[in-house]
Amino acid sequence: MTRRKIGEFEVAAIGVGCMNLSHAYGTPPDAATGERFLNEALDMGYDFFDTATIYGSGKNETLVGNALKSRRDEYMLCSKGGMYIDDDGKRIISSRPESLRKNVEDSLRRLQVEVIDLYYLHRLDRNTPIEESIGAMADMMKEGKIRGIGLSEVSAITLRKAHAEHPIAAIQSEYSLWTRNPEIAVLEACKDLGTAFVAFSPNARAFLTGKLAGLHELEDGDLRHGMPRFNTENYPKNLALLDKVKQVADSEGCTLAQLANAWVVQQSECIVSIPGTQNLEHLAENFSALKVTLSADGLAKLDEIMTPSAIAGPRYNATVQLDIDTEEF
Repeated sequence: MTRRKIGEFEVAAIGVGCMNLSHAYGTPPDAATGERFLNEALDMGYDFFDTATIYGSGKNETLVGNALKSRRDEYMLCSKGGMYIDDDGKRIISSRPESLRKNVEDSLRRLQVEVIDLYYLHRLDRNTPIEESIGAMADMMKEGKIRGIGLSEVSAITLRKAHAEHPIAAIQSEYSLWTRNPEIAVLEACKDLGTAFVAFSPNARAFLTGKLAGLHELEDGDLRHGMPRFNTENYPKNLALLDKVKQVADSEGCTLAQLANAWVVQQSECIVSIPGTQNLEHLAENFSALKVTLSADGLAKLDEIMTPSAIAGPRYNATVQLDIDTEEF
């Protein structure tokens, strides 16, 4: 099995993104079903679980804590802070030291653990110097509250600045065949600094699985309704690209989801892919991508098909994009 280093840990190169067990993509499962799902993931061999303060306004961390607390020595636990929903339902980005400390302490309580293996700044707080935020997290490492520091959706410049304050164990950003922004500079910076790269949405929010044939399948309230690549103008254009990707998957003898995750993992030895799903069959399919090695010819064909200019629509709307620090093509 392909394994990767993240800080002091070594994990399978494909982990579990837990977000959609609590919100974002339609109706989430009930708590009992979610807990069974997470234990099934452990039984399959998954040993890397990713959650966050903002996911379900804390409900996701509570779910993960309830599900996995009795098996704590079997996995690496990751969460994020610095972004949360306030009492008025407004999304707040704050990486002030006092805010981060409260986030970490709340996460520890919900997760029912004494230490979190990796804790990320969920977004760059442009009103707080990154050095102050990283310094506060380094203090919490010394106190034994967290074991590693991560950043999410940041540029290579921000990564290098933060790393100068304290070593950064991992960067988490979107990376897939249809979102290749990390290739501009972040992956190179990760390699230079010995920082792992954790790729969320490797299946492109189900697009690359081939299981979302049309927008009519999305429930009301699904996060994708507000994403330009999933609107009525752009999605049909993107589906046309997927037909070509399916031909490559067929020639490689794998499913689309296996291809999507295998492609991400093969891009660099520093990468861990964290697809999310609520479906046990899809969970197993994602993990089985560790057994797939795409050929040089297949990789070249995918590069020809899925160029950044071929993708219809930006990944976020203009308002959401303002909170993203990553490089853009």
